[in-house]
Amino acid sequence: MREDEKISYTYIVECSDGSLYTGWTNHLEERMKSHNEGKGAKYTRARLPVRLVYYETFATKQEAMKREYAIKQLTRQDKLLLIERQSVDDRMVSQDNKMMRDR
Repeated sequence: MREDEKISYTYIVECSDGSLYTGWTNHLEERMKSHNEGKGAKYTRARLPVRLVYYETFATKQEAMKREYAIKQLTRQDKLLLIERQSVDDRMVSQDNKMMRDR
């Protein structure tokens, strides 16, 4: 598989001081591990541990990088709304899945 065919992610982590960091990667789990081992971005190294609070998937690195830039332009409040919307959507999907299993 070519590099540009891998799934890419744009993500937001919450740092231990409550600040938010936005980045992109091709390997989300590995990236979270490296952040928490102090091998990630310089910004997060001094704010460990970090917690994944939001992510989106993209077909290409370019799309993920473009979205990373767009999110970085948002205010903190707008980022928090984005995070909350995904949390609500995830809860709704979980409830729908539970209802389907209970049938």
